[in-house]
Amino acid sequence: MSRAETAPHALREYALIADGERGALIGPRGDISWLCLPRWHDDPVFGGLLGGPGRYTVAPTGRYVWGGSYEPDSLVWGSRWVVDDGSIVECREALALPADPRNAVLLRRVRAVAGTARVEVTLDLPAGGRQHDDVGTWSGRTGQLHWRWSGAHGARTGRDGVLATELTLGEGDTVDLVLEIGLDAPGERRDPDRLWSATTAGWAEGVPDLQLGSASRDARHAYAVLRGLTSSSGGMVAAATTGLPERAERHRNYDYRYVWIRDQCYAGLAAAAHGPLPALHDAVRFTTARLLEDGDRLQPAYRVDGGPVPDVHELAGMPGYPGGAALAGNHVNTQFQLDTLGELLQLLAAAARLDCLDADGWRAAQLAVDVVEKRWDLPDAGIWEVEDDWWTQSRLAVVAGLRRIAEIAPTRGDAGRAETLADGILAETGRRCLSAGGWWQRSPGIAGVDASLLLPPVRGALPPTDPRSLATLAAVRDQLTQDGYVYRFRPGPAPLGEQEGAFLLCGFVLALAEQAAGNEVAAYRAFERTRAACGTPGLLAEEFDVRQRQLRGNLPQAFVHALLLECAAQLR
Repeated sequence: MSRAETAPHALREYALIADGERGALIGPRGDISWLCLPRWHDDPVFGGLLGGPGRYTVAPTGRYVWGGSYEPDSLVWGSRWVVDDGSIVECREALALPADPRNAVLLRRVRAVAGTARVEVTLDLPAGGRQHDDVGTWSGRTGQLHWRWSGAHGARTGRDGVLATELTLGEGDTVDLVLEIGLDAPGERRDPDRLWSATTAGWAEGVPDLQLGSASRDARHAYAVLRGLTSSSGGMVAAATTGLPERAERHRNYDYRYVWIRDQCYAGLAAAAHGPLPALHDAVRFTTARLLEDGDRLQPAYRVDGGPVPDVHELAGMPGYPGGAALAGNHVNTQFQLDTLGELLQLLAAAARLDCLDADGWRAAQLAVDVVEKRWDLPDAGIWEVEDDWWTQSRLAVVAGLRRIAEIAPTRGDAGRAETLADGILAETGRRCLSAGGWWQRSPGIAGVDASLLLPPVRGALPPTDPRSLATLAAVRDQLTQDGYVYRFRPGPAPLGEQEGAFLLCGFVLALAEQAAGNEVAAYRAFERTRAACGTPGLLAEEFDVRQRQLRGNLPQAFVHALLLECAAQLR
């Protein structure tokens, strides 16, 4: 392939297919250039996104323009190309459901919609022994993984070791490509029609029918993204990718292929705003298990199997996405984040209100209160995971959690304990962290405002109409917005946008804060502005470069989609 053919795309052009255990990114040239196996946190088999080996491409041989869309309420993607010879080609793409944590099945159904289609298919897997049988099915090994590829009739190995073939399809014809790959050797051959039928049924059962007016489609799509990022363990990864830079040459790129407890709580709370949806049960199940197992040693993040996040290291043989580095692991494994406990208490209280909290869940809530009581006055890394400080948002998040858990406590003693603790923390936070302008500042020693401080009043830490809440809302509008987008805080004296992009999470938080304060028009304005910051597939990253209109950071970012889902419920 030429350098142009292997160059990565702008993030807004990628679609995601996922089955909960792993996910693949597909570019507009029909190139699957990112897929880690067997699970999210494992090494990539297709690593072209970060300049590494491995890619799986299906695309017309001629010149074409591209497009595509998701099938409703699913992560079944349909690539579509209009070719200069007048033909139109589509490729239906999915990771098969139900998912197996050990093994993946990647489905690609190529169809000539109009005219005679000529389609080039290439499969570039890292080196390993290969063989093919008398019906043209290839199989082999790559590292510890077994694989089998069927449907690519006439495929041959080139000098570069890449399997390639050219398919010719008459109008209306289809070809099914099935790639089975995982820890176990493939067994009996799989029927593509049955695989597609089960996958379609899995998505139909997995995404609820959310009727929310103009936001219905985006809300269901956000839920589908969260569903695709959530493992059978209940754990939801923060993003499908690693090492996608938030800012070029700023050394700010991270591995988000792990379950952040905070993000999982956001997803559960968003689901709870719509009712007792499966995403709420998943969030409660995973976070409760971690809290009961680890207690005051609760980590901010885990692998989807509940294991620890590894230390940061570079992925060998991968130069990285332009402007970033190919990384695995995350320094979050050395941090304490107090606000996580507050989000956990809010999640468990929401589950209780919907009659979804069992005895283990209440034990976890009591344990969380114990840990808050023990550690609330200690410095922590905070929501933005920077240097340890006495972060205001962390304290207000636990105040919100304590107030919510007091509302559902089974005894007056439990309720009184939580309320008394909340009152004490709020009083001390007010003493230390209220600015001269009347708004909540980031910490006792950092006077600037932080957009994350808009969320605790929405969650119940104090009324949204409290003067401190209203002053904070006004300060965020005045100091942290640009062209309708919201930045998390000012990282320095430079103008907004010089050092980092707008945070899409914060745009949705602003919408919730405006709505809670009674500013309906402003709430809808922030919501509509933020949810439009996506490309054709409707996926949202962590940051948005307002000047260049580009997504930045790992993709798709789960907590952004979670807050979109929550906004859709609250603003309907």
